[in-house]
Amino acid sequence: MTSTSISFDARVSAVAKGDFLQSLRGILRGVERETLRINPNGRLATTPHPARLGSALTHERITTDFSESLLEFITPPESERGKTIGQLQDLHKFTLDSMGSERLWPLSMPCFVEDQNEIPLAWYGDSNVGKMKRVYRLGLKNRYGSMMQAISGVHFNFSLPEHFWKQWALLHGQTYSTDQVSADYFAMIRNYRRFCWLIPYLFGASPALCSSFLNGKSPNLPFEKIGKGTVYLPYATSLRMSDLGYTNAEQSSLQICYNHLDNYVKLLRNAMYTESSRFKQFSAGEGGNWQQLSHNVLQIENELYSPIRPKQPTRSMEKPSDALARRGVSYIEVRALDVNPFSEVGISQSQIDFLDVFLLTCLLIPSEKLMPEELQLTNDNIETAVLYGRKPGIELVRPGGKITLQNWAIELFEHFAKTAELLDSAYGSSDYSASVQLERDKIIDPGMTLSGKMMAQLLAENRDNGELGLNLAEQYSTKIRDCSYKYDDETVFHKMASDSLQAQTEVEGNDTKSFDTFISDYFSEPPAKKNA
Repeated sequence: MTSTSISFDARVSAVAKGDFLQSLRGILRGVERETLRINPNGRLATTPHPARLGSALTHERITTDFSESLLEFITPPESERGKTIGQLQDLHKFTLDSMGSERLWPLSMPCFVEDQNEIPLAWYGDSNVGKMKRVYRLGLKNRYGSMMQAISGVHFNFSLPEHFWKQWALLHGQTYSTDQVSADYFAMIRNYRRFCWLIPYLFGASPALCSSFLNGKSPNLPFEKIGKGTVYLPYATSLRMSDLGYTNAEQSSLQICYNHLDNYVKLLRNAMYTESSRFKQFSAGEGGNWQQLSHNVLQIENELYSPIRPKQPTRSMEKPSDALARRGVSYIEVRALDVNPFSEVGISQSQIDFLDVFLLTCLLIPSEKLMPEELQLTNDNIETAVLYGRKPGIELVRPGGKITLQNWAIELFEHFAKTAELLDSAYGSSDYSASVQLERDKIIDPGMTLSGKMMAQLLAENRDNGELGLNLAEQYSTKIRDCSYKYDDETVFHKMASDSLQAQTEVEGNDTKSFDTFISDYFSEPPAKKNA
């Protein structure tokens, strides 16, 4: 029996019974939320990472991304619904209490930045691994510019429990194994790519941006102006996801395969070891001059820009591709989410509920192999949705022809409603169905989307997005500071910070190699063998 021979409805019926249904309560989810630190005047804070937060290198919950100014909050995998939002609130509260007068920027697109050289690169100390992280970021700056790297997003991590996968294998006449689980995660990923245009339509919240972001760029887009220095596209949903945001022309020819784990890993590795004529201009250790980690298409696997990634936790100095090859897919990371400006922590519980529904539906719908031609269609559909998603009658393309975004979405919501009933039954709740209805209403009325609501506010008052962002930052700072801790209090966070600083000291003290040797050894390791 093949994995696509059982219909969506048959799968729903099977999952709705007994232990199979109860296994859905073991879904693990987590969030990684990025946010810029800003000064009270709305300008980028260029101060170092606050010492009270601990070490950005070794802290498990609070770190930095590209810049010292770009914080990243990480919640651990949790099965309890609602706990992730509470953990995010705790992280935000402790951080704001540790930042003095600084605030957290509530939008995906950066605040006003006069010169990209104002954006300070993240610093991780003097260890080899710390230096590697910094050189990687210097490479990103040289390759793509700092402004692009100052964009903030939200990543959603999702996994199904072992008991679910055992029941799933039994349903399909297969033997439970890491190979089977990886193959089915890839089936989920393929459907996610097919339907991913819906995520920026619903949750995109960057239809406008500060004109300073366009310095040195000449986008051929019909921008209109609002306020003193904001530009926008009338029907845009997520400029963060457009060519103005996370883009990499060098990667466009990679044709990453989502049909088989082995091919996915192989293509990632090839990109890490294939020289780029464009990036050869920057030094990669020649004469001790490190402007990037390598001359290759990807410095490391994380440089691959994708709206979703298969993931396996890495061990010390293990490459992500090696972890996948050795132990298979453990969870998936959704990367197409803008920061929600209407939530003080960047994402709402209703969004998380809907993402549970969306991803489980991507598994329940039979998923054929994704050929290069269809993969290109998925990319084209995302581009259409991010630039023109709220335009009446806008069309997308799928195998077989064109269809309006609204009609395709309505088709999908028929599936989402059935999946939501499954999850509600498992959790003894109606929240999942409520989240689906909330998002379905946005299909009928684009003004209800996050981007639609944001543009309505800006246009009604001829307001700059910078002013909106600063006002929200002030509101959220006050609201979060006034809240009580829910799961981890100040004592716990102080200990995390102290432990992380001690861990960084130990990492630095254990170095025995020069940085040049360290990097050479990291990249010269032979490809990992499965189950090694």
